[in-house]
Amino acid sequence: MNQAIIDKVTKHYMESGDFNGYPVYALKKQFHVNDETAKELLRDLIQARHIDVVFGNIHPNPHIKAFSDTTAEKQIEFLEELEFGEHFCLYPSRETLAKAKLSENLSDTPYTEQLALGGGQLDFRVFDLSVLEYYRNDPRYYYQTDFINGQISVTDEYLESALMAEHDQVLLQTFGFAHDEDLNRGVAVFLRYLSDLSPEHQKIWKSKELSGDYQLHPDYLRNSMGHWGTKMSIFEAFNEEMLVINEMAALIGKPSLFKNTYQHDYPRNFGFLLRPTLSEFNAFVLLLDQLMSDNLNQKFFTPELALEEDHPREDGKVEVIRKGTIALLDEWVNHYFRPQESEPLERMLASFRKVRKLRQKPAHSVREDEFDQKYFHEQRSLIIDAYGAVRTLRLVLANHPRVRGNPPEINEFLYEGKIWTV
Repeated sequence: MNQAIIDKVTKHYMESGDFNGYPVYALKKQFHVNDETAKELLRDLIQARHIDVVFGNIHPNPHIKAFSDTTAEKQIEFLEELEFGEHFCLYPSRETLAKAKLSENLSDTPYTEQLALGGGQLDFRVFDLSVLEYYRNDPRYYYQTDFINGQISVTDEYLESALMAEHDQVLLQTFGFAHDEDLNRGVAVFLRYLSDLSPEHQKIWKSKELSGDYQLHPDYLRNSMGHWGTKMSIFEAFNEEMLVINEMAALIGKPSLFKNTYQHDYPRNFGFLLRPTLSEFNAFVLLLDQLMSDNLNQKFFTPELALEEDHPREDGKVEVIRKGTIALLDEWVNHYFRPQESEPLERMLASFRKVRKLRQKPAHSVREDEFDQKYFHEQRSLIIDAYGAVRTLRLVLANHPRVRGNPPEINEFLYEGKIWTV
């Protein structure tokens, strides 16, 4: 009977279309066994490493094998503790599948093959960030990420269209991120979603797969299990701060401090670098300065401040020059806000100036592009400083009497500073 059960479970797994488990109620019905006998059979088959048993206490849906790392000892422990019911499923073990005859077509789909060989559907693989460039830089794809979760799909114009090869019309329902102990980042994707890619795109991803010890982003794992996250991405938080600042400006009776904000559709390159090169780093610096200094609305500072000032020239004549946005911000904040400690304001303004200086540097350089992992870390440090600057600016405006009397609603994560910087 044991071999017949193994064969039935394996056949069901391979022919289900989605590598599903064989329900225990089907086992009892087909082999005419009661709960006690079924329990003894399963205990023997698990110990002999012929089958795995998946219970709903690990993942709410036992009809998929979510993870492949539940030991035989743990499975037997669950089997003994659980009141024997009908809400769990049987799967062929990796050892059983290693001996099974697989479809020859699976060799063209490496991640589907890994599922066929017993991989867990929520086992994840990690890839070089540059694999995302293929989709981010191609306007035929809808590429979205908050750098915790992400999604890739084909735009409506090209979906099921002869204008795009069928094997390129892929959907990656979800991807996330992972990092090693040195905070080197990678793209993380579950086997379930990798296996849905076309053979051509599975091979593209396979060529970018990384080895090593990577930790899945904690909130991506929580979200994937149907739970709320515990923090927000620093890039999402950056934009949220600007939105709140503009709400505060309206309460004060002023025009928006930032000319442009983004509710959801952020600029494509506003996020962690996908490739650690000087040119990518410089492009990010340019974008960041456009969101900070270039984005400051001079109308906010009038009529309290003059937008121009006289500048004596060497020839004795006076030249009227327009004040820069950072100079206006410096003048306005220091005129209207008197903190007990000046250091936070100095650090805020220094961050605005640092980004502006870094933006100007490439314009005066003929330095060629280079590839260096340091740019990942330099960018992370820069966005942390930049976020700190806009957060401090929001805290400054929060002290205005009209804002204190009627404060805008602020996201709980933003208010408490629960921000992911990885």
